[in-house]
Amino acid sequence: MVLWTDESIFEASYGNIGRKVIRKKDEANDPFCYKRVVLKASSVMVWGCLASNGVGNLHFCTGAIKAPDYIFVLEVNLRPSVQRLFGRKRYIFQQDNSRPHTAKITKLYLGYVRKRVPVLE
Repeated sequence: MVLWTDESIFEASYGNIGRKVIRKKDEANDPFCYKRVVLKASSVMVWGCLASNGVGNLHFCTGAIKAPDYIFVLEVNLRPSVQRLFGRKRYIFQQDNSRPHTAKITKLYLGYVRKRVPVLE
């Protein structure tokens, strides 16, 4: 069985963001009828994992993720997710090739600290 992991950024925008403007004739120059510009939307990065038999933990991150941050996410979420999804069954851990995942410190963590987590290369 395979445990897939990935991160994604989710943004929350507000206001009239669409392309269409609905207005009456007398509202032609009313600024409230035009599209609002959001200079910087609020965002959050979410790490998650899943397998064919269910989903594991979600972890909400702020800011950019570097190798030490990624190791912290794994430390908090990997073991509980694996125990819930697989119990004592064998599994393979799959992640993409982003820099925090391929950093030497991350590989050392997965190989030695976690008692040789089987990583799909």
